[in-house]
Amino acid sequence: MAHPSQLGFQDAASPVMEEMLHFHDHALMIIFLISTLVLYIIVAMVTGELTDVYTNDSQGIEIVWTILPAIILILIALPSLRILYLMDEISDPHLTVKAIGHQWYWSYEYTDYEDLTFDSYMIPTQDLSPGQFRLLETDHRMVVPMDSPVRVLVTADDVLHSWAVPALGVKMDGVPGRLNQTAFVTSRPGIYYGQCSEICGANHSFMPIVVEAVPLQHFENWSSTMLEDA
Repeated sequence: MAHPSQLGFQDAASPVMEEMLHFHDHALMIIFLISTLVLYIIVAMVTGELTDVYTNDSQGIEIVWTILPAIILILIALPSLRILYLMDEISDPHLTVKAIGHQWYWSYEYTDYEDLTFDSYMIPTQDLSPGQFRLLETDHRMVVPMDSPVRVLVTADDVLHSWAVPALGVKMDGVPGRLNQTAFVTSRPGIYYGQCSEICGANHSFMPIVVEAVPLQHFENWSSTMLEDA
């Protein structure tokens, strides 16, 4: 989850998010190099080192500042396209969960199980237990098995919502009357927090998302218990 005064992304909990962090660092280094070069040119022009007419009209400079930006764009575009395809790839998911956005809570349907459905409401501040996080905890978590491809079908019941979990690198809009899909694989057990990322009304900031990744055996025990309760 996020921490106070945090500057970077949250720690990656899925392979796709790890790729996104690597791409972020890659693009940031290119930005630093470009900023340094531009700063040097500005300082050089102010101090009078680049005011010679032959320097300003140089054919070599024209070639450099045409080819160099093209090379930089290629260095950014190729890994970006690779990550886009990785994010859209969904092959043989082990579990499918349908997330439905409501004003203002989420409900989940485990489509591989007949009666495994539940609503997920934010826990009010006065009902929080010690160690729980304000505005982030829910009464029912979306539990998934770790190291297993999980497909999430996202839709909405009333207005636009967005199902987003930053640590997993997942963000998908929920549109009434339409199914959007995304996928993730959790690389380690843990509890990952997210929030609706589409302004959906007065209580938009009070519909958190909690994904709990557990070993497969624990997931099977949890699903059996939920089905018995249902």
